[in-house]
Amino acid sequence: MKRMKKQITLVSILLIFMAGAAEAQYYGGGVYMQRGYRRPPPRQRYQQRRPKKPPFQPTVNLSVGYGFPNLDKNYLADFYEAYKGTSPTQTGPVTAALDYQFSRYNSIGVMGTYGKVSLPYYDISSNSGVPDFTGSLENWSIMFNMMSYFPSYQTVSPYIRTAIGINNWKQNYTYPDGSKAAVAENPTTLAYQVSIGTRFNLSPNAGFYIEAGYGKYIVNGGLTFRF
Repeated sequence: MKRMKKQITLVSILLIFMAGAAEAQYYGGGVYMQRGYRRPPPRQRYQQRRPKKPPFQPTVNLSVGYGFPNLDKNYLADFYEAYKGTSPTQTGPVTAALDYQFSRYNSIGVMGTYGKVSLPYYDISSNSGVPDFTGSLENWSIMFNMMSYFPSYQTVSPYIRTAIGINNWKQNYTYPDGSKAAVAENPTTLAYQVSIGTRFNLSPNAGFYIEAGYGKYIVNGGLTFRF
C-alpha cells in the first residue's frame, strides 16, 4: 500500500514538472507569444506638405516696347542699275500687345507694330559717293498674339511668344529734289513674330520684359502692366 502511494506521488510530481515545462515554453520565459502574432508595420515617413498656390485670377496684360533692328529693311526693293547703301536710317519697330491671360500658362490677344526704314541707293556707273536716290519703307502690322508661360518664380516669368497677322506697307523711292525715282511692288502681306523672353515683375501690376526672336524684330524690350 505504501509502495502504491509512493508511485502515485512520483507520477504526480512528474506530471507537475511536465506541465511546468510546457507552460514555460508557451509563455516564452515570461513573454507572452500568442499564435498568429504579427510584427507592427514599419513607421511611415511623413512627407513635407508643399504649400498650395493661391487660386489663379485671370488678368489683362499690356506691354509696350521697342525692337531692334528693324528687319523691314530687307524688304526694300532691288534695282538693276543701283545698289543699296549700308547705313540705313530706321525707327523701331515700336510694339504694343494687349493679352488676356486666362490661365497660369497661356494668354491670347493682339499685337501691333510700327516701323520705318530708309536707305540710300547709288548709281552703279557713278563713283561720286553721292546717293542717286533714297528708298523708304513704312510699315504697320497687326497680329494675333499667343503667349505660353513656363512655370515661374514670383518675380520672373519666362515665356514663348507666337504672333501671326498682316502687314500694311507704304514705300517711296525719290530723287533728292523729291521727284519719284522708281515704283516697286509691296512686299509680303504676311506678318509674324516668334520669340522667347522673360517678364520681370517689379510689383504685382507692373514690370519690364526682354525677348529675342525673329520676324518683325530680333531683340525687343519694354514695360508691362497687369490689370
